[in-house]
Amino acid sequence: MQIYPTKSQLVSAFWRDKYEREAMRYWDKFYKRNENRDRHYLDKEWGNYFTNLNSSRTPNASSAGVVLEVGCGVGNTIFPLLAEYPHIFVHGCDFSPRAIEIVKAHSDYIDSRANAFVCDVTSEQLTEHMPSSSADIVTLVFMLSAVSPDRMSGVLANIKRVLKPGGHVLLRDYAVGDLSEERFRKKDQQISENFFVRGDGTRAFYFSEDFLSELFMKEGFAVEALDVVCKVVENRSKGLAMDRKWIQGAFVLKEEPGEDASCSLDGLGEDLFIEAPVPEETAVELGDYRIVAKSISRSHQHTCKSTGLMLWESALAMSQLLLRFPSLLRNKTVLELGSGCVGLCSLLASLSARHVLTTDADTQALDLLQQNIQANAQTFPVDKISCQRLQWGDCGEISSVLGRFSGGFEFIFGTDVTYVEEALPALFETAKQLLSSAASSKPSLLLCHLARRIDEAQITSSAARHGFLLKRWWLSTDQSLAVEELGIDEGFHAGTSYNVSSPVMFLWYSYNSQDTEFLH
Repeated sequence: MQIYPTKSQLVSAFWRDKYEREAMRYWDKFYKRNENRDRHYLDKEWGNYFTNLNSSRTPNASSAGVVLEVGCGVGNTIFPLLAEYPHIFVHGCDFSPRAIEIVKAHSDYIDSRANAFVCDVTSEQLTEHMPSSSADIVTLVFMLSAVSPDRMSGVLANIKRVLKPGGHVLLRDYAVGDLSEERFRKKDQQISENFFVRGDGTRAFYFSEDFLSELFMKEGFAVEALDVVCKVVENRSKGLAMDRKWIQGAFVLKEEPGEDASCSLDGLGEDLFIEAPVPEETAVELGDYRIVAKSISRSHQHTCKSTGLMLWESALAMSQLLLRFPSLLRNKTVLELGSGCVGLCSLLASLSARHVLTTDADTQALDLLQQNIQANAQTFPVDKISCQRLQWGDCGEISSVLGRFSGGFEFIFGTDVTYVEEALPALFETAKQLLSSAASSKPSLLLCHLARRIDEAQITSSAARHGFLLKRWWLSTDQSLAVEELGIDEGFHAGTSYNVSSPVMFLWYSYNSQDTEFLH
């Protein structure tokens, strides 16, 4: 006969929700009580991964190896890595503001080598703080276990966005059968299967090899190594021997076929590309104008390394805008960044601009660009167009441009030049140096791209760090803009759209503008 009801082994729904809702507060309190304990075993366990990032690299260089520590806490992983590997740059994130304050106050924290930021990876995008597809290695050291099991897949999907294809996730965490798990099972501290809450309100999940491998494989990772580490820890004063277990793994992000994978083809080997096909002559009809140009079909985009040899949708949209509103460029000195081989936008810009400099870093595309511009000499005033190689961030080439146009440019535009987020700082720094410094010129930067996988917030954040203010953004399918906002003679009308098959995002920036006309 059972006189008293059986006591539940799970915490109540009220407390389960409270632990989830207030997780940040519990960890904030944890970091106030616990000091930094550097993880010096990293080199022993994973030294080959960090060494293989290329020991010849230098910190703060564009080619430096990049590591992200998710759930960095107070820097237990960050600072041993910085000390041991001088050729890497480390991002570190944690959802505890207190933890990030401690990291930034550390004597070894240097902005040129580390970037610590507050981020809840279960609900906020990592790409808001660092470029997508930029990290070589992501470390998860006793972090994933603190996340509710139903949110773990979302965390891995978030990590995928900032990890390079072929990059690694290195994980060390609690394993099923650990002594602490056995102790939790004897108390009323279980939230769900293998998921427990500590006395301080923080939580811990205990992983099995099958659970962890399945979790990563579902998100597109391959299991490179996965083991349970067993260790007997002795407490000699109490005469106790404790069985401790950790799970340790290395997972590699597989290259996925299709468009998303193709965005990161750089650096994956020349064998992926075949010889570019011979450019064919095509004609583009824009209003009363017919532009004849040689280019290759976009069907070759995955096998031809030079994307500048193709005509993209965004160039068509920008060309239609410039044609429809000639007063945007009237009597201005104009620069096109990353124009590619067709020169469509520069040709349309020459109708109203005082002079147009069209640039690209690809010499093959630049050679074809010059041919295409001359091929349209009977239709456009091509004497107002000049071509020059310009690699973003190259001081010598920027100086060469300024040698020809000492007053800078009053209007700079680019189409599909933001698809590689690692290049954004160089893009905006180049634009910053080449914009006109004349107070009366009100220099502007106009960018557009296909509205697909690019993170506009990341673009605008990078622009702001270089002094650019976003005046206005719009999609090609929504162009209701006031005349005074663009400062042009004509206005956009609701319901109009450009003749492109996909939505195109426009981003309009001013540089350090004090004129509130654009800020309403």
